[in-house]
Amino acid sequence: MPLRNAALPLRSTLPLARLVSLRRVEVATQALVLMLAVAWLKIPLDVVPMAGIIVLLALINLATQWRLDHGGPVSENEVFTQLAVDVGMLGLLLYFAGGSANPFVSLFLIPPTIAAATLPARQAWAMAGITLAAYTFLMFWNLPLPAPQGELAQLDALLARATGSAPEHAGHMSGFALHVIGMWLNFVISVSIVAFFITRMAAALRSREHELAAAREAALRNEQILSLGTLAAGAAHKLGTPLGTMAVVIRELELSHANNAELQTDLRLLRNQVEHCKQTISQILASAGQARDESLRSMPLDAYLRQLLEEWQLIRPQAPLLITLEGPQPATLVAADRRLEQALLNLLDNAADANSAAGASEALCFSAYWDTETCRIEILDCGAGLDAETAQQIGQAFFSTKTATADSVGGLGIGLFLSNATLEQFGGKVALFNREFDHDSTHKHQTLGACTRVTLPLARLKAT
Repeated sequence: MPLRNAALPLRSTLPLARLVSLRRVEVATQALVLMLAVAWLKIPLDVVPMAGIIVLLALINLATQWRLDHGGPVSENEVFTQLAVDVGMLGLLLYFAGGSANPFVSLFLIPPTIAAATLPARQAWAMAGITLAAYTFLMFWNLPLPAPQGELAQLDALLARATGSAPEHAGHMSGFALHVIGMWLNFVISVSIVAFFITRMAAALRSREHELAAAREAALRNEQILSLGTLAAGAAHKLGTPLGTMAVVIRELELSHANNAELQTDLRLLRNQVEHCKQTISQILASAGQARDESLRSMPLDAYLRQLLEEWQLIRPQAPLLITLEGPQPATLVAADRRLEQALLNLLDNAADANSAAGASEALCFSAYWDTETCRIEILDCGAGLDAETAQQIGQAFFSTKTATADSVGGLGIGLFLSNATLEQFGGKVALFNREFDHDSTHKHQTLGACTRVTLPLARLKAT
């Protein structure tokens, strides 16, 4: 694995953007404290150089914001340099205001904290070294902080007595009140900044954990789909020969029994089914690896759904179907995507199988309602419905409610799974639940059958 390069771009501009926001608060606070110290506390500070430092920091922040607005990658070295600038500006301000004796000297802890949270360990330790060097420098080289000349000077003795250290502080210190209030204000600023960053980082970590969990689930599902796709491609390739043989045999039977009308009807049905299977296999092999917009035609949504239902009724002629299509006309033009069509056909097959398994004679109900933004499809069957255990597992790969009988094979448990995965690619979702309706006057709200509801955003289906 290659070593991580500090000059590589960060994943986003978020660390630098947060630093810019924090620096706005820093500039405003520094300006406010300087004004209060000079105007209210009457402290004779060197206002001109200190104000110049604050203005310079504000200009640097404006330039950084301009750089963020114009895009471009943000490197870890850039964030480190910006933090070093903050350390330098703070050190210069403290040089003119008492150095390490100033109660705001603990603000040196903020840059290494941010570096530790956003930068590699090497740069975090480097930032710790820079702040330690600045702190050490201010211990020996600084301009002493003058005592306040305003009303605050009279509070020294009172605060010293309140803290129980009146003899020591009253006799040897003239700015004890200023130091206490400065430490309090420093604590307010520090705890606010820490709370702001820690809550933001905690929220970011929770969001990242959710994203990772969703990514792991999607990767697992994609592995299953890839495995199924590989097997399907292999099966499609192998089925070509037996289907061709079946087509030849059916044709020979038609020619040799031309006078048997009943048998001709059955053979014609078999031939249509075989041709449909061959067509489906050809479409699978031809569409593998193609982009969505390479070979799709545009159709009105209602025409697309009618064509889909007509194709399904050719496959399942014995399954009666009631169709309802409602929505504003002319209907939205959609791309006739074969993947979406196959997903809906799978759902129709499942509903028809549920009807057959329950011996229901009622027709399936296929209803589609759309507006300018969404299409909602409901498929109602009259099967046995879903019990609690089935409702928990339905939609998982290789879970099927279809059992093998003398007349039919069992389900593979992939139809609903693949349909749901396909519909998610189009921004849609599938919900399967028991339907309830008034059966008669003595059995109201009796649960009969299931409802398969598909919701699709038309923006993802529109032809481009």
